[in-house]
Amino acid sequence: ASHGTVHPDNEDWTCFEQSASLDIKSFFGFESTVEKIAMKQYTSNIKKGKEIIEYYLKQLEEEGITFVPRWTPPVACKSESSTSHTRRPVSPAINIPDSATKEGLNNKEILNTSSSPSEPTAGTPDDKLDADYIKRYLGDLTPMQESCLIRLRQWLQETHKGKIPKDEHILRFLRARDFNIDKAREILCQSLTWRKQHQVDYILDTWNPPQVLQDYYAGGWHHHDKDGRPLYVLRLGQMDTKGLVRALGEEALLRYVLSINEEGLRRCEENTKVFGRPISSWTCLVDLEGLNMRHLWRPGVKALLRIIEVVEANYPETLGRLLILRAPRVFPVLWTLVSPFIDDNTRKKFLIYAGNDYQGPGGLLDYIDKEIIPDFLGGECMCEVPEGGLVPKSLYRTAEELENEDIKLWTETIYQSASVFKGAPHEVLIQIVDASSVITWDFDVCKGDIVFNIFHSKRAPQPPKKDSLGAHSITSPGGNNVQLIDKVWQLGRDYSMVESPLICKEGESVQGSHVTRWPGFYILQWKFHSMPACATTNLPRVDDVLASLQVSSHKCKVMYYTEVIGSEDFRGSMTSLESSHSGFSQLSAATTSSSQSHSSSMISR
Repeated sequence: ASHGTVHPDNEDWTCFEQSASLDIKSFFGFESTVEKIAMKQYTSNIKKGKEIIEYYLKQLEEEGITFVPRWTPPVACKSESSTSHTRRPVSPAINIPDSATKEGLNNKEILNTSSSPSEPTAGTPDDKLDADYIKRYLGDLTPMQESCLIRLRQWLQETHKGKIPKDEHILRFLRARDFNIDKAREILCQSLTWRKQHQVDYILDTWNPPQVLQDYYAGGWHHHDKDGRPLYVLRLGQMDTKGLVRALGEEALLRYVLSINEEGLRRCEENTKVFGRPISSWTCLVDLEGLNMRHLWRPGVKALLRIIEVVEANYPETLGRLLILRAPRVFPVLWTLVSPFIDDNTRKKFLIYAGNDYQGPGGLLDYIDKEIIPDFLGGECMCEVPEGGLVPKSLYRTAEELENEDIKLWTETIYQSASVFKGAPHEVLIQIVDASSVITWDFDVCKGDIVFNIFHSKRAPQPPKKDSLGAHSITSPGGNNVQLIDKVWQLGRDYSMVESPLICKEGESVQGSHVTRWPGFYILQWKFHSMPACATTNLPRVDDVLASLQVSSHKCKVMYYTEVIGSEDFRGSMTSLESSHSGFSQLSAATTSSSQSHSSSMISR
């Protein structure tokens, strides 16, 4: 079906619209393919329709007809919408006065500009003025895409009360759903509601980031890439993500990331004017030099996943390219955790470089001019991005302050609590079927000093007996204490140590990983750390009550989380990325097949 209507903002223009409906029944699983073929056919039909209209306009011009009086229906009708005309009919697109294009007005101003009959419109035929605007501000669009943009914007103007986004941003939502107008409308409406609820439109003018963010968040804007896209630099490896979450909570971090995205939209608009071509996305350069297991602190990763989810939902198609530089060995573990939350289209824009690969062919110089490569990457341009560093513990918020925050909920749901006593360590059993799996751990020493060990055994430990806890069950009603290693087992014969013992002081947080060499049973052990000289050995015998009190004075508390990542996930974590230089599939294979196990442990003090 096709029809012409008077343009809502200018009576002297006609909009020609064409629509078609397609109902595909079961087609042996090829419904999506049939739909794509139909869309292709429909697009070519629209193009043909546009050519026919342009042909007749040219014919009129050749005959010297530059003005056709408005058609009047035989029966007089007062309604303005029931009249139409044939002066300057155009294809389905957004029309703007020539002067507005030259002045670079934003789209809302353009659409609200209507020229009165007394004003001169244009001295030359400008049937393609709308196409010039689209090419200049939005990019090359097919007639079908133009039509989708018109219809979605018109629907928003009719139904949405409040601030309507500019055409560039509406287009991002259409692109994110492959121009399926119903799906794009759904996610756009959700986003507009979200923006209103959180007052996102005013975030740049009304919200001042806390000082700790300004000092320790190692990210900032830095010139632009070779395509004119604004460039954002993030030194993630130098950033204390755990410290920032503990000092600020998740909400302030999320708000800061939103302000960065809003600033990105503003910079895209500016660069569109500066470079004279549409720039709708930005480039992000992430330097991972310094990344280690400290960055895998679970609440920090949870905060990161929520931020990714919010950004994906409300700023689709805004990331033009993501350059990940100096990715260390621990990166595949982080990628395994984060990648399922990233949209497939976004993932295709990732380029990952291990070590100094970024300096070679296909590296950074392909995307960024030599003059602006930051000094910390070997360039000559001073980069004003903060260097990050550890957030002082004095800035951490207390448990009471975080009582109603998500962090406390994560601690309760993700972490398990364990009590460790002198002579009664806490042990966790992990059964490994595939060699080369990765065991990861993350724990906080809440009270006392402990020694952390990881052991391997071919034999399955016996399940703990209920009476083995003895008096300890009385002194630790809220804590869990399990012993798995049999008293008769001998180290070196029945089980072996696969990592060096790690002494952890009260208040420390430890994250680490171990690439397993053999299948079998692995035991993580938290053991009471005895002082070299212990005065308790000289104490006389006391009754049971005093003994239990004595034991409780040697009680330590640990909050821990552990996870096993399969060898396939670990090795193949890079394969889904379209990367010109990524040595991770080889690197991970080398790591897991080497004769010596590799681990990475980090204490965040």
